[in-house]
Amino acid sequence: MNKNISYLKREILKVAYETQEGHIPSAFSILDILYVLYNKVLKIDPQNPKKLDRDYFIMSKGHAAIGLYAVLADKGFISKEELYTFGKYNSRLGGHPDKNKVPGVEASTGSLGHGLPMAVGIAMGIKIKNSQQKVYCLIGDGELNEGSMWESIIIASQLKLDNLTMIVDYNHSIDRSVVWGNLVEKLNNFEWYANECDGHNQEELFTFSIPDIVRVAEFGESIYPYLKPLDSVCNAPDSDLWHTLIEADNYHALQLLEYLYAGKVDCIYIDPPYNTGAKDWKYNND
Repeated sequence: MNKNISYLKREILKVAYETQEGHIPSAFSILDILYVLYNKVLKIDPQNPKKLDRDYFIMSKGHAAIGLYAVLADKGFISKEELYTFGKYNSRLGGHPDKNKVPGVEASTGSLGHGLPMAVGIAMGIKIKNSQQKVYCLIGDGELNEGSMWESIIIASQLKLDNLTMIVDYNHSIDRSVVWGNLVEKLNNFEWYANECDGHNQEELFTFSIPDIVRVAEFGESIYPYLKPLDSVCNAPDSDLWHTLIEADNYHALQLLEYLYAGKVDCIYIDPPYNTGAKDWKYNND
């Protein structure tokens, strides 16, 4: 176990014991996810939590607040001393996070099923402003019982909100009432690009949450909604793909090409010119 995670777990246990408050299993379930987001992914500044070009993180499963507070204290949004006021009278750190009180909290959550709709709204606003900010929303699997979640999943796909990442804490807490089965398959059927990883493996978590690219499995597969290979010719001596003509509808075409051909690309020609909104793009490394 990562020594930082061990330290944070001890802090959570001590705070919960002293205050007799907090959902410990829920907090432990997401702690590695929070740690990776706050240390490797989110573009945020503890000294300026409202910085205009910051990324947004919304923890929809607000009952795990003690885990979020521990990470916020570790990153300097709040003090360690304040962490130990959790759940006490007049403390800013309630059983559910309050965006009007706690630095670094972007949404007041706890009523399940509301975090993702808020995240979709924020992502839409960022798109309208043509900003490069990202939005990350962590939900519990039990929240998927809420119709508002699936409405948000549908609208995010329809609007192609590629600046939004939803992370499902699939800890099977809801299995006693609804067994969701293969969530990756279900979300892909709603035209998301979904993948699965070990929520306690920080290396895997980081790999699947890199904010600047859209991850793909193997080139040649249909990658909805960004790339659809139209024609490919393998004529290099080592049988590597040499030339591909693709059809795309946004700037992720270029990002995907750079990712797929990392270390191999000599040059990229884009025709029509980049960002014109036209659909035909070309890659060639002749």
